[in-house]
Amino acid sequence: MYASLWRVLPGPAVVRVLILLLIVAAIIAALFAWVFPWVLPFVSPSDVTVQQ
Repeated sequence: MYASLWRVLPGPAVVRVLILLLIVAAIIAALFAWVFPWVLPFVSPSDVTVQQ
């Protein structure tokens, strides 16, 4: 999968790395913008199971 993605991207290796970094940054931004807020009601971070 990664090899086919590498072959599809245009340009020399430096440009491909920059494009991949932009893609990863966009995925992380989408996770923080939409996925994590959607999951938050189902997973409550304030419910801890460790007691003192």
